[in-house]
Amino acid sequence: MQAKVRDVKRRGGRPKIDTPSPVDTHVGSRVRLRRTLLGMSQEKLGNAVGLTFQQIQKYERGANRIGASRLYDMSRALDVPVQFFFDEMPAEPAVEGYEPLSGGAEPARAVIDQDPMAKRETLELVRTYYRIPNSILRRKLFDLAKALANFSPKPVKDR
Repeated sequence: MQAKVRDVKRRGGRPKIDTPSPVDTHVGSRVRLRRTLLGMSQEKLGNAVGLTFQQIQKYERGANRIGASRLYDMSRALDVPVQFFFDEMPAEPAVEGYEPLSGGAEPARAVIDQDPMAKRETLELVRTYYRIPNSILRRKLFDLAKALANFSPKPVKDR
């Protein structure tokens, strides 16, 4: 499925597309995930790769496509292989949950909202978990979390 292309004539470059590509959205969300797990600000990542924090925001939303050399620079700054940005991507991202809409970032926001790894609470939990210096305590906490997830005598509503 292809995104709508505006009928506006442009001077060179690729045609303006109304909605982000699902691939660009996925790659951007993986940039955000890794940056947040490292506790790195958008400004710090931008400085590391020679961009403004606004440009990093656009990449993370999928509004702007990340070129190959820029993705390589980001992989070095975030200390992950380039493949990390494509991990867990659906086999057919253009089909799964992608409906072109005019108006911009709705599809990108929907993908981020559905992914629990993209939520701030998850990222803060993981970052806090790895700040526990004792590996035995970390493992016990991990085991406790798994036990709690499997134990549910009575559903309780979230706040």
